[in-house]
Amino acid sequence: MSVLLQLALTFGMLSVLAVGGGTAVLPEMQNVLALRFGLDRLEFVHIYSMGQLSPGPNMLMVVIFGYKIEGFLGAAVVLLSFLLPSSVLCLSVGRLWHRIGERPWRRAVQNAMEPIAIGLMCSGVYAVAQGAINGFLSAALALTTLALIMLTRINTMLLILGAGVVGGALMYVFGWR
Repeated sequence: MSVLLQLALTFGMLSVLAVGGGTAVLPEMQNVLALRFGLDRLEFVHIYSMGQLSPGPNMLMVVIFGYKIEGFLGAAVVLLSFLLPSSVLCLSVGRLWHRIGERPWRRAVQNAMEPIAIGLMCSGVYAVAQGAINGFLSAALALTTLALIMLTRINTMLLILGAGVVGGALMYVFGWR
């Protein structure tokens, strides 16, 4: 099977499984990219971080995976494969959801989906943390950044950049890798 077809099928499947947002499929994305395409955990975290910093939807980072694996054509295939299936599904379900109105089972479905979406998003955070936190310095920076996010209104992008600068400076000063 060609690499482009593998990319299309992989990211199409991930698109449909992204219940609650793209973060929900990060663990599966990380596993598939490692097993099928040889992308290691650290590369995944770096690309994910770039996606968090870029303007617009953060899951556009999937384009970088496609580019890294198969160049510009891979980037285009991944972009379309990741965005089209979930968009069509959301449009279809949204229209159906509107027609259903306020029937009792509609609320039951929503109540059932909420913990699933939250659990999947938490697993995504855990998957990224596993690859990003690899020692005392990265753990301290992660906890400090989390505390600042929870306790202040500082722009998250500035916190991520600040943690990167502080981490890089400390690594340079102490010669850590």
